[in-house]
Amino acid sequence: MSFFKKQLPLLIILCLLCACKAKNIRHNEAFHFSKKPGNIYFTILQINDVYEIAPIQANKFGGMARVETIHQELLKENPNTMLVLAGDFLNPSLLGTMKFEGERVRGKQMVEVMNAMNFELVAFGNHEFDLSYSNLQDRLNESDFEWISSNVFHNRGGENHFFHKVINGKKEVVNETYTKEFTVNGKTLKLGFISVCIPSNPKSYVSYSDMYVEAERTFKELQPKVDFVLGLTHVKVAQDREIAKLLPEIPLIMGGHEHTNKYEKVGKTVITKADANVKTVYIHRFQYNPNTDKLEFKSELKTIDEKIPSDPKVGSIVAKWQNLLRTKIKDIIDKPDEIVYKTKIALDARDTPIRSVQTNMGGIIAKAMSFAYNDTIDAAFVNGGSIRIDDKLKGNITATDIFRVLPYGGKVIKVKMKGSLLKKVLDFGEKASGTGAYLQRFNLKKTDTGEWMIKNSAIEKESIYTIATSDYLLKGYDIPFLNEKNKDILNVYSPSKNELSSDIRKSVIQFFKAKK
Repeated sequence: MSFFKKQLPLLIILCLLCACKAKNIRHNEAFHFSKKPGNIYFTILQINDVYEIAPIQANKFGGMARVETIHQELLKENPNTMLVLAGDFLNPSLLGTMKFEGERVRGKQMVEVMNAMNFELVAFGNHEFDLSYSNLQDRLNESDFEWISSNVFHNRGGENHFFHKVINGKKEVVNETYTKEFTVNGKTLKLGFISVCIPSNPKSYVSYSDMYVEAERTFKELQPKVDFVLGLTHVKVAQDREIAKLLPEIPLIMGGHEHTNKYEKVGKTVITKADANVKTVYIHRFQYNPNTDKLEFKSELKTIDEKIPSDPKVGSIVAKWQNLLRTKIKDIIDKPDEIVYKTKIALDARDTPIRSVQTNMGGIIAKAMSFAYNDTIDAAFVNGGSIRIDDKLKGNITATDIFRVLPYGGKVIKVKMKGSLLKKVLDFGEKASGTGAYLQRFNLKKTDTGEWMIKNSAIEKESIYTIATSDYLLKGYDIPFLNEKNKDILNVYSPSKNELSSDIRKSVIQFFKAKK
């Protein structure tokens, strides 16, 4: 008895370990079907909102070459595997702002990588329209994969037209829907895809039609021609829910736009979104029984991290573009891969929050602008539209990450202005919520009574304040009356090349280093 009493704790630990191991095995097996003769099996690898071809967060997460390793493993598991992307991949990125062979890259690197990975299908995302019409047309022409959307058009020529590719001098229209066939042992499954894009990026050359109307119309047109219809969308999850309610026969909507993974069920419809920048991917394994006409699927959210090796072929293309990036960055900073800060709290630089509310990342950038002048200023502000990473930063943050956050750079300008003008600027920024003119601020806040405060004191109209802002804003681009010609601007100081304030990215990097 004494022996068992002594060994009991060890036995309990061993049992727990065995139980945990067994649980892991069942968890892994839960995503696979037991193959049955006569059934058709296929797999879809889903990603969304990818702006970086290389790993992020000091090489810890993401990387398209790692995704390709998973892709190749899935192809070995089942040759009937599709690789799809639910919108947002051409912009924004630091690399996209660099010049290559005399032109801005503008997503060229992403298309080259995706071609090498043999992507089959992509949806338009709102950030595709950050590009000019000619740049977007070039990327369409270069792509080997299919694009779909039923509610976005270009208006060149005076009318709304579907986007198109130009291949060997001939136009090929981008389709509203897409059909894929899987044939096994003489039996065929026809799978259809519909797609809509959120109308959140108004550009002069882009027109949008109602996403719900188009989703319902294309579903009804496609459904009689295929066995099942799936969604590949780039809209808010709330809008995906509405589409699921509108079209309850859709088994799966693979979505984008949100940057954190989601798995929701509305009726019989599953909605999935992976994390941005391929920190995770979704693997959907399907089983179709032709005799019962029943389609089943199991969805696995897989983390893409440093444990996954890079595919050599795709890795070499990524390395080519990353070498270009490092060369260009070294013109400004010596150690682009240096870790400048570590954070357990995610720094929010996502596009929607940064243009509508005060975020911790926006506050850091504004504080860094003050830091660049040894905190001798009263307050600072910067336009949310200059912050272009559309992601959260967590863990190890490198100098390159700061360049990704602020790819356009620019000087931090010191300005003396009247309080009346400062109030007018702050009011304009607040009313511009949802646009790039919304201001991220330091030492500036509005009370519940609507009064603007600077350093906890009310802004006085006739008082003179020293403000740090960006050279971009001072040119009147986002706020037309904020320029050097304004009579309420009394002094403007523009830094020399060697000063910390000569580049906002240097300011942020040095601010982080000082806070280590």
